[in-house]
Amino acid sequence: MIRQLSEPQRRDWLRLARAENVGPVTFDQLMSRFGDAGEALAALPDLARRGGRAAGVRIPSVAEAERELADGAALGARLICACEPDFPQALAALDPPPPLIWTRGDARLLDRQTVAIVGARVASAAGQRFARGLAAELGQAGQVIVSGLARGIDGAAHEGALPTGTVAVLGGGIDDVYPPERRDLYARIVERGCIVSESEPGRTAVARDFPRRNRIIAGLSRAVVVVEAEFRSGSLITARLANEQGREVLAVPGSPLDPRAKGTNDLIRQGAAICESAEDVLRALEGLRGFREPGPPPYRPEPVEVDDRLRERVAGLLSPTPVSRDELVRAAQAPAPVVFAALMELALAGRAELLPGGMVAKS
Repeated sequence: MIRQLSEPQRRDWLRLARAENVGPVTFDQLMSRFGDAGEALAALPDLARRGGRAAGVRIPSVAEAERELADGAALGARLICACEPDFPQALAALDPPPPLIWTRGDARLLDRQTVAIVGARVASAAGQRFARGLAAELGQAGQVIVSGLARGIDGAAHEGALPTGTVAVLGGGIDDVYPPERRDLYARIVERGCIVSESEPGRTAVARDFPRRNRIIAGLSRAVVVVEAEFRSGSLITARLANEQGREVLAVPGSPLDPRAKGTNDLIRQGAAICESAEDVLRALEGLRGFREPGPPPYRPEPVEVDDRLRERVAGLLSPTPVSRDELVRAAQAPAPVVFAALMELALAGRAELLPGGMVAKS
């Protein structure tokens, strides 16, 4: 349910989101099971023990949570939790949403119509020119441009959209500017746009942070445009996530002789719309007129008890290859809420990995 958190509730929400082995899926299930972050925190050690963890699960202390809040406030950043009315509607609609985000700058941009423009870091001059011009034209048409502050296409898109509104999503903390030469652009976005991060202030991004960053880029946007991308690039991950989230995906065609066109041409081959101008993007968005994002999940407590034998049966069904939770329910021949609760306990124990899109794998 949408509600404004008190300071103690916000602190509990933050501690739960930062607890060991608690990602967005586990957080969502904990809140669905307990309805309150404080109660979920109290239950974590026992849930992890029942899942098979011998050592205690790491939970940030109250002092650590207060320090993160103070660090964010010192930067002029703002923490917004997924249940709060100012949390971006598009992100709240994800299954599951990120539990919280830090913002710096004008957070009102996050609820305007948004388009992501992403692409290669080692981009061609022509690709950067196209991205810059596309961002400028879409901005003039009322769209806010979202990207990842990376070299190449991302930076060009931000530059083109600065006068009209742009959002940069970071993999590290809200103050982690990467690459370092983007500091000037970062400062201008803080002044005229908005910076977003799911990570705590002061955190330096590592490789595993960028898929989470890409999920937020896609989640904030009604459409994602890929300008240049080689195979297995982060931009293609963003496009895949956008497709899974029901967003429009467009790609700029390129020469088959340029490796940076292989990813975009393949997206078109798979059904992405061709983008040759801002009109193509606006036409795709026209088909979404009247589209409304649902609100955040209700988080009503649903007490569930898991039998030890069932938990181990579910654990035995897991493999490194992701499988849907529904498939596990069928294989376990048990009620879905009980299987989901068993998976949550296994995840807290580090024996399962709960993935967005209803997938799960063995850790």
